[in-house]
Amino acid sequence: MYVDLLTLYLLAIGTLLASAGMIFWEHRTNPRRSRSLRILAAGFATLATGCVMVLVRKKLPGFSGAMISNLIMLCGYLLILGGVASLNGRNVRGRAAVILVGMASIWLIGGARYQDAIWAYVSAFPIALISGMTAWEMLRCEEMKSLHSRRIVAAVTGIHSLFYVARTVILPWVVTAYGPVAQSMASKITMYEGVLFSVVLPMTLLKLIREEMHGQLLRESQTDYLTRLGNRRWFFEHGARILDGARGHGSVAVLAFDLDQFKAINDIHGHQTGDTVLRSFADIARGVLGADVLLARIGGEEFAALLTGDHARRAPALGQAIARGFAEAIPNRIESSGIPATVSIGLAQYDDNAPTLTAALAAADQALYRAKSLGGNRLEIAGAALVA
Repeated sequence: MYVDLLTLYLLAIGTLLASAGMIFWEHRTNPRRSRSLRILAAGFATLATGCVMVLVRKKLPGFSGAMISNLIMLCGYLLILGGVASLNGRNVRGRAAVILVGMASIWLIGGARYQDAIWAYVSAFPIALISGMTAWEMLRCEEMKSLHSRRIVAAVTGIHSLFYVARTVILPWVVTAYGPVAQSMASKITMYEGVLFSVVLPMTLLKLIREEMHGQLLRESQTDYLTRLGNRRWFFEHGARILDGARGHGSVAVLAFDLDQFKAINDIHGHQTGDTVLRSFADIARGVLGADVLLARIGGEEFAALLTGDHARRAPALGQAIARGFAEAIPNRIESSGIPATVSIGLAQYDDNAPTLTAALAAADQALYRAKSLGGNRLEIAGAALVA
C-alpha cells in the first residue's frame, strides 16, 4: 500500500502527541518517577513539534526553517535522553548543551551554502549520537537492571542510533551511485522507521515504569514496614523454594526468635521504644546472619530465619551471637534503663532430610516455647529434629 510522506508525518505527529499525553498522565500516579516522566513527556511532545516544523520549514526564509525544525527535533531527543538518565539519578544537561550548540553552529556556518547536505546527512549524526547515549544510559541504570523492558528500550534506541549512523555514513554514497531516487526512498524509510520508533519507544518506557512499580508494590506487600525485613508471607513463599532446592544437598536449620517481656516494654516504655527495640533486633540479626540468610518478622515480636549449608551447621553459634549482640546494642541505642534486651531462641536442625518449612518452623517453635518456659534468654534445640 502506498503511503505518502505527508501521511507518515501526520501519523508520527499523532503517535508522538498521544505518547506524550499518556506518559504525562502516568506521572500523576507515580510520584517517585514523576520528574522523569514529565521530562519524557516533554521530549515526545517536542519531537511532535519538530515534525510539524518539518512540514512548514520551506515556508520560512533561507535555511532558517530547516535549522529550526532540526534543532527542535534535537531538543526532543535530548529531553528523552535526559528523562532516561534521570531514572538513574544522572544529569546530562552539560552534554546536551554541547550537542545543541554544536549543531546550531554547523547550521549557522554552513547552512546558507550546504543546506541540503546538512539536512540530509549531517543532521542525522547528532540524532545517532543522542540515541546511542540514551541506550547506554538505559543499560547502566542500576535500579532497573532486573527489568526485562530495560533491554527493549536499549535495543530500540540502539537500533535507531545505528539507522541514523547509516544515514550519515552510507546514504551519501548510495545517493551518489543511484541519484535522487535513492534519496527519496531513504526519506520514506526514515519516516517508516520514525513512526515505529514513536510507537515502540514510549510504550516500552511506560511498560518499564509500570514493571518497576509492580515490583515495588510486590516487595512492599512482602516486607515488614517497621523492620524492613520480609514478612510471614515472604518467609514461607521464598523459604519453601529454598528448602526444595536444599533438600538432600546439605544441612538446613530454622531459628525461631521471641523477644522476652516485649509486652512489658510496650506497656512501661511506650510503643515508640518498643518499635526501636524491634528495629534494633532486626539490624543485629541481619548483621550476624548476613544477606544470604532468609530472615523475616513473622509476628509481633517473633522472628524466624532459614539457614542452609555452612550457616545451618553454625546455627547454634549464630543464634547465641545474635542474643549477645542484641543485649549489647539496646543500652547504647535506648537511654531508658531497665529494658530487658534478651531473646528466647528455638532451633531445629536437619541433615539432608529436612521436612516442609511449616514443619521445621513448628519444631523450632516447640524449642522456643521450652526456652520461654525455662525463663527465657536462652537457646533451645529441638531434640527430635537432631540427626546423628
